[in-house]
Amino acid sequence: MNETSAAAPSPLSRVVSVLQRLGRSLMLPIAALPAAAVLMRFGQPDMLGANGAAPGGLADVAGFAWMSQVAAVIDAAGSALFENLPLLFAVGVAIGFARKSDGSTALAAVVGYLVFDRVTKTMFFGSAIRDTVLLKEAKAEGVKEIINYGIQNPTKVLGGIMIGLVTALLWQRFHRIKLPSWLAFFGGRRFVPIITSIVALLLGVGIGWAWPLLGEWIGHAGEGLAGLGPLGAGLYGLINRMLIPLGLHHFVNSIVWFAVPQCEVGGRTFSGDWNCYFAGDPNAGEFMAGFFPVMMFALPAACLAMWRAAPAHRRATVGGIMLSAGLASFVTGVTEPVEFAFIFVAPVLLVVHAILTGAAMALTALIGGQLGFGFSAGLLDMLLNLGKSNTQNVPGILALGLAYGLIYYVVFSFLIKRLNIMTPGREPEPDLDSGESTTPARAP
Repeated sequence: MNETSAAAPSPLSRVVSVLQRLGRSLMLPIAALPAAAVLMRFGQPDMLGANGAAPGGLADVAGFAWMSQVAAVIDAAGSALFENLPLLFAVGVAIGFARKSDGSTALAAVVGYLVFDRVTKTMFFGSAIRDTVLLKEAKAEGVKEIINYGIQNPTKVLGGIMIGLVTALLWQRFHRIKLPSWLAFFGGRRFVPIITSIVALLLGVGIGWAWPLLGEWIGHAGEGLAGLGPLGAGLYGLINRMLIPLGLHHFVNSIVWFAVPQCEVGGRTFSGDWNCYFAGDPNAGEFMAGFFPVMMFALPAACLAMWRAAPAHRRATVGGIMLSAGLASFVTGVTEPVEFAFIFVAPVLLVVHAILTGAAMALTALIGGQLGFGFSAGLLDMLLNLGKSNTQNVPGILALGLAYGLIYYVVFSFLIKRLNIMTPGREPEPDLDSGESTTPARAP
């Protein structure tokens, strides 16, 4: 076997690499979610809306009862992002997935999604889901059915992700293409929106034919996941944390938060736990609530355990790092600084963390806990959504969090010392005489 073939990546590694790129690209559109969530939240009745302006309400107490008059405007600002998530995902995925992307990549994604959106809605005319795409227009000669192009595309975020990937691949392939001199103006980056619109047309036709069946499958999958109740939430939590090292948890999140399960609020259909929760569905939020005990209590406790497990002469340095990471997890729900401190040096801690996270998700669902977040499951999001009408059993979530903090501290402390895991501060001491390292003494 020659060196070239020996060094060639395996098909599995190539697939994993592509999925990792997709996971990273999903972070860009997800970054828009906090803005949508905050704007929608402040525009709702119990904040600055009608209830907030009533005597004793938030706006009334603050002396800003007039804010109720602009609450609808604030809510509309958030809804604009909320209702156009597929387009945001199309642009974000295209920019994030394409190597060395630029503004033309975003333009091509917008062109591609607009074509895809209109073509699929036209194709849905006469299909099994035609009633969601049609309006009835009264004419002098009678009632005429017309296509309602204003509704959200039934493919939701999945359609946006597909167009984003297609755009990224087309940009990489054609952004340097050279055309004959008489067509040179349309060469290079200018060619990408053109070819993207053509491919989006063909993809729209294909999805338009296939979606009634695909949509039914996805709907059944969502119903099955929701039907599992606490077990479904637990499986999601387990898979979510196990995929952290590969960066693929964002792909799973995008499915559970924005695609399945589905709900109906005010005569409108929403897809995904995140969408349903912020739309006000009384049963939504169980696929997010279980993260609060982990991110606000468990991982900060793990930071405390790693700090105390470090040798005494290194604790000051390790404490500054780990306690800051724990505070970030508690307040904002940003967990990467904590998890990356142990998931690569100790896979056993990753497995334990994933199992305990799955259990937290299941237990939170079991006690009827419902709580969502715009960014992550930290204190800021908890305070923002504490009074939301479909938030349920926050005291139970907090009690579970306190118990989880104790569990994580005990389990992490025991495993780190028992297995002599090289968490921060426990790295081998350098032997200055021989230039080698020696195994550190166990921390007291």
